[in-house]
Amino acid sequence: MSDVSEAAPAGPAGPGTAAAPEAAGGAGGTDGAAPVRSALDLKANRLFAGAVVRKDLVKAVKGNAIVPSYVLEYLLGQYAASDDEATIRAGIDTVRRILADHYVHRNQSELVKSTIRERGRHRIIDRVTVTLNEKDDVYEAEFANLGVKGVPVEPATVKAHPKLLVGGVWCICDIEYFHSSELRAVPWILGSLKPIQLSNFDVDGYLAARREFTTDEWIDLLVQSVGFDPALFGKRAKLLQLARLVPFAERNYNLVELGPKGTGKSHVFSEFSPHGMLVSGGEVTVPKLFVNNANGRLGLVGYWDVVAFDEFAGRRKRADRALVDILKNYMANKSFSRGVETLGAEASMVFVGNTSHTVPYMLKHSDLFDELPESYHDSAYLDRLHCYLPGWEVDTIRGEMFSRGYGFVVDYIAEVLKSMRSQDFSDRYLRHGLSLSPDISTRDRDGVHKTFSGMMKILHPHGDASLRETEEILRFAIEGRKRVKDQILRIDPTMPGVRFGYLDGDGSWHPVSTLEEDEYPAYYHSRRRAGSHGGPADTGGSADGEAEGTAGEPEATAGPEAAAAVPPARNGSPGEPAPHGEAPLFEGHREFQENQRGVSFGTLLVPYLRGAGRITVTDPYIRQFHQARNLMELLEGIATAKDAADEVEVALVTSESTGGEEKVRKQLEFLLKVREGAAAAGIRLEVSFSGTIHDRSVVTDTGWRILLGRGLDIFQYITGDAFDLATRLQEYRQVRAFGVTYIRDGG
Repeated sequence: MSDVSEAAPAGPAGPGTAAAPEAAGGAGGTDGAAPVRSALDLKANRLFAGAVVRKDLVKAVKGNAIVPSYVLEYLLGQYAASDDEATIRAGIDTVRRILADHYVHRNQSELVKSTIRERGRHRIIDRVTVTLNEKDDVYEAEFANLGVKGVPVEPATVKAHPKLLVGGVWCICDIEYFHSSELRAVPWILGSLKPIQLSNFDVDGYLAARREFTTDEWIDLLVQSVGFDPALFGKRAKLLQLARLVPFAERNYNLVELGPKGTGKSHVFSEFSPHGMLVSGGEVTVPKLFVNNANGRLGLVGYWDVVAFDEFAGRRKRADRALVDILKNYMANKSFSRGVETLGAEASMVFVGNTSHTVPYMLKHSDLFDELPESYHDSAYLDRLHCYLPGWEVDTIRGEMFSRGYGFVVDYIAEVLKSMRSQDFSDRYLRHGLSLSPDISTRDRDGVHKTFSGMMKILHPHGDASLRETEEILRFAIEGRKRVKDQILRIDPTMPGVRFGYLDGDGSWHPVSTLEEDEYPAYYHSRRRAGSHGGPADTGGSADGEAEGTAGEPEATAGPEAAAAVPPARNGSPGEPAPHGEAPLFEGHREFQENQRGVSFGTLLVPYLRGAGRITVTDPYIRQFHQARNLMELLEGIATAKDAADEVEVALVTSESTGGEEKVRKQLEFLLKVREGAAAAGIRLEVSFSGTIHDRSVVTDTGWRILLGRGLDIFQYITGDAFDLATRLQEYRQVRAFGVTYIRDGG
């Protein structure tokens, strides 16, 4: 029979040390065929041998065990941290036996207790919580699933693992049984206890291995470590996922994320790290969180790196005003009072909750903090938040989004992040001559610095970030704080506005805007009635007739990348003047941000194609299904814009698919279907192939030339679900970052 003592080693100490599974026999295999290993998987296994594991294995071994992922990956890290299929199969078999023999299911607790009694000693995996029995002056352990309490614990064990006192820790324990005639004696004896987490790792080896990855490869490896397939995420979506890790790498970091249900907001804080504690927002009290003045016992912030409030939103929820006040002091000063004594702590605070309205609704009627309980809808509390992650940009978690590739064993990456908490990367942007706005407040600057520092630790722990990469992270950090401040200005118009942006080495100013500001400028810059919470927005003009903006917000904050919808289209050639009351078509360049919504071919391209008899579309990548679908949707737009009696010739210039005859066959099949479908609307599609084209464009015989940075492939992945609006309407899809230039030849 397998013995869980084999799972007690410290785990992978760092890259370059291959795991040496001791499992014998068994052909317990994974579910389904083994995935094809990518170049990234091979590289990760080579440079981080023993510290990476295939992420789909957790599901394969979990069964009905209600246990965090980091516990399972701890075990998988001992036996299945390899890219050899035979080793993986044997390792999974061993982990399954360990769970079967030693994990305590609640409904089998009596059977396990009987096993301990009959054998005299048995090893178990359970969640252990320790309390101090003041009456007898002894520490006592409680085993959550075994249902046993009052088990004596040595003070040295508690001193070595103080988290046992707050919230409980998953442990591998030896339990002994010895019955005594003494009435108060507990027959259960704790023989040994080892928390399930990595004890150490090689920092220098980690940093050296990081240098072997490009930034994009590293981001994908981290996304796979979280458990997702990076191929289904855009760059911004990946950064949003990784930003959830910042509280683990940064001391006293205050983060809020509000968004729709099912986007995985709380997953990282409950499953990803043994150093984080997820608590229900309604169950938190001052003694539990900070200190119990009755017995002097420290609360969660004294022992955990991250304390996350789940289900934090809910306007009707009651909140203890005393808790709000002490939270405000702790979030601002990193300290709290214990009677007459002031104590400090390093725990980061995370607040996650669900929204029940869309972003434009909240902006029109209230603000983006609309869902918070009344006591927390307070400008002084909100001003302590360093970053607001836009949860509405994160897709609902679907089965196909989970990765089958290799990622870090979670307790390994958790220890990496913990080791970085003492470091400060907040000024790394100064090396490239970048600087923040000189009039930014200290609190706003701290918010930007902390997010920037945390993201740099995660993405560039070795310190080798280029100017472009540094600017990207700095803009992301500024946006996170700007989202907080702009909403505070709607709640409390008396607060001074801030110009959010940065100066480059040449002294040029780069304003930063939030994505929802660019998508809904009319609602974003409308003023709220002071003191209202959830009431109607005051979207009318000001008393003196001046244009409304966010209270106190300088005009420059919108930024040049604020891209409103393309003006209404008009018929006729480019040389004709615009009819009375109709705006002329825009000429020039526009940039659209990643994850932006409200963009469609109907506003982006179709207005410029009206009246054209021949349209040439040059795009080398019309190969896959979604790319052919994009072409078909453009033709649909042309069909709806033209007169039913007119015919239009569309010439597509693309390149032949690579990767074999089967892919070429599928490409031709897609294009044939598009041509047949368009013919019903009087659109004749001609297709030609070229192996030398690179630039993407749309050119009409009416004189318009449109340069498309990404071609037609501007939309992110959609499910294809018939009941999903994004499937039917492009305006509801998120786009990838792209630019478009409109040129009127001879106009």
